[in-house]
Amino acid sequence: MNTPDHDGITILGSFVVDLTSRAPHLPVKGETVVGSFFKYGPGGKGANQATAARRVGGKVSFMTKVGTDVFGTVALESFKKEGLFSDMIRIDRTAQTGTALILLDDEGSNSILVVPGACATITDEEVDLLGPALDRSAVFLSQLEINMTAIERGISLAHAKHVPVVLNTAPVIVLPDRLYALVDTATPNEVEAEILSGIKVDSLSSCRAASRFFFDKGVRRVIITLGAAGVYAHDGMKDLIIEALPVTVVDTTGAGDAFNGGFVAALSKGMDFFEAVRYGTIVAGLSVTRFGTAPSMPYADEVDHYLS
Repeated sequence: MNTPDHDGITILGSFVVDLTSRAPHLPVKGETVVGSFFKYGPGGKGANQATAARRVGGKVSFMTKVGTDVFGTVALESFKKEGLFSDMIRIDRTAQTGTALILLDDEGSNSILVVPGACATITDEEVDLLGPALDRSAVFLSQLEINMTAIERGISLAHAKHVPVVLNTAPVIVLPDRLYALVDTATPNEVEAEILSGIKVDSLSSCRAASRFFFDKGVRRVIITLGAAGVYAHDGMKDLIIEALPVTVVDTTGAGDAFNGGFVAALSKGMDFFEAVRYGTIVAGLSVTRFGTAPSMPYADEVDHYLS
């Protein structure tokens, strides 16, 4: 439902500090490669998506969990800067803040190792604090980078309040059928869609076949992000592929998060499904033209400039 009283976005997800290095090529097993660049900063699928949605004007309520270590300080400073800080940012006194080790090559391809840390310790009682935010929300978004008990609790709570659920199936894991039945829109990338459906996604027909897997599980709409090939979208009645932006790629890390944040922001503003997919595609396309994850997310005026 999208009305002036229900135009918010509730996001439950991860925060990790990105530790990023660049080298001429990604090392293979047993290989040491000399890098040319190192940087650390805010990241994590939940925080990236929340930042993307917030920067394009979404009214975001974000829940995650961080530790009391130095990386927790990075998290809190980022949340305050992006307007995401609230009492739903939970603090764990024993677990470390999550981290992501990101390796980039000179073409912008990446390999990522995530250690969720504190954001994998979110309790059911903490998730229940999302209730008032959901009461104001047009959409709920989660991913799979936090503990499954929290994900299931959040999705169930949103579904019970009739808030449309968007699930970004990353990092990919096998999900219980009961969870699919509560999801309005699933947003895997082509690799995740193949792992979950068993169908190699490399054409329009294979996108349709992979989508059928999700529809048969009870999901109502399917989006498969295809990298440079664009985005496939199916609303249960019709489908199409939206082309990626013709841009110079600097860093693809976080592009899927940019898409998801832009997509839910567009839904919260009242755009229809395919309009929202197009909007998310633009947000993702702009994000890959700069370095980093959360820091690469574009602002509303940049998206509006591209649209105009």
